[in-house]
Amino acid sequence: MAGTPGERVGQANELTSVTHWDDVWAGNVRMSLPSPWIIATRNLQRLLRPRVRPGDRFLEIGCAPGKMLAWVAAELGAQVSGLDYSERGLATARRLFSALGLQADFRCEDLRATTYAEGSFDIVLSVGVIEHFDDPRDVVREHLRLLAPGGTALMTVPNYGGIYGRLQAYFDPELLALHNLDVMTCDALRALVPADDAAEVCAFPSGRLSPWVIGMTRRWPAPVIQAVGHLANAAAILQPVDIPALCPMLVLEVKRAKRVVV
Repeated sequence: MAGTPGERVGQANELTSVTHWDDVWAGNVRMSLPSPWIIATRNLQRLLRPRVRPGDRFLEIGCAPGKMLAWVAAELGAQVSGLDYSERGLATARRLFSALGLQADFRCEDLRATTYAEGSFDIVLSVGVIEHFDDPRDVVREHLRLLAPGGTALMTVPNYGGIYGRLQAYFDPELLALHNLDVMTCDALRALVPADDAAEVCAFPSGRLSPWVIGMTRRWPAPVIQAVGHLANAAAILQPVDIPALCPMLVLEVKRAKRVVV
């Protein structure tokens, strides 16, 4: 929704734009649930499965193209909603849900001007959202505002503070520049959380080795990227435990304080 009031309010703090995300979602998406054989998918499923219960009110912020949200609805039995400010991305998500016979409350809005009511959700998830802001503190607070008392927010960022960041700087420094690298430590993530609205805060590296967190298209031809990607993906599937230095994402997990929402 380029030009909406919510977007204009936040533009000075954003490292990306609606146009960028419309371009990201311009390609074709398979009308199916995400493949568990892609390690990026499996990493998120391992994160969510023990935390989401049937019937939970679940919101994904930055939900396009809807693949993970569809899995949460179909496999975990949650009541799902999806927020994104890319019309193109949400159109894809709606087609996906229609093809799969699933229901969701989708809204094309900026998080800072959303019509979802405070305290509406048991789980709020964002994957690769908060690192696209120069100062993500207000964005983190909005995640918590949408939680019911005692609810949980999960915010993931790519682990560009180590080897993945060095690789991304080689392959595509312009893409890396769209990320706030200052938040990519566990201590920095914990410091983003408002103390007055959180009961429990933790941050941790998560996931098995993932080649999909690195954009390689500016350096390598597509056949080479596919070959290397699939080899690394196979190695990750066989990886028995998380190795912190190779974890592709950092997770900020926050439980909202159990208080009455006014």
